[in-house]
Amino acid sequence: MSNEEPTESAELIKVEKLAPRSREVNIIVKVVSKSEVRNVTGRDYSVRKVTDALVGDETGCVYMTLWEDNIDKINEEATIRITNGYVNLFRGNMRLNIGRYGSFEILEESPIAKVNTENNLSDKRYEQERRYRPRYGGRRDYQRRRTY
Repeated sequence: MSNEEPTESAELIKVEKLAPRSREVNIIVKVVSKSEVRNVTGRDYSVRKVTDALVGDETGCVYMTLWEDNIDKINEEATIRITNGYVNLFRGNMRLNIGRYGSFEILEESPIAKVNTENNLSDKRYEQERRYRPRYGGRRDYQRRRTY
């Protein structure tokens, strides 16, 4: 969490305006529910705790990924202001993230009376761009590099 006050230029958006590649997201959401905490193994074989929280406002809801310490800091029914968050696709579904460069603050009073769970942006499936990794050392590469 950050002690910095959000700047006035940090315009708040509504959940329904989120898109798969939204960046610098400043939003106020209410936590509807949290899933069970699970352990995931990273590329470096470290094990980390992660959970999904369904969050939203009167325009819609979306799943937000919570990692490690943030899992215990954010509870159901809490209203949070996220500053500089982002949206990515996980298995073709939108996820809101606080991220390394984002921050959040728990608000004492909630401006959100009721969350619209009918409009769940995470239910919609998006085509994900494939990330191609160049392969080296294959037969074709060997024939190209071979000198006569």
